[in-house]
Amino acid sequence: MVPGAVIGWDMSAALALGDALGVPPLAMAELLPVIEAVMVAKLNEQMERPDG
Repeated sequence: MVPGAVIGWDMSAALALGDALGVPPLAMAELLPVIEAVMVAKLNEQMERPDG
């Protein structure tokens, strides 16, 4: 936990959501880490902006 920053997703929740939506586990294993990395970077960039 880092105050004022996002460091990652709750992967258990993300995998459960994907499973509930019928996403194949192999697709989740391939895609979720990439999507998470981009989303974390963008959220932190947005939080650093004065108008964020």
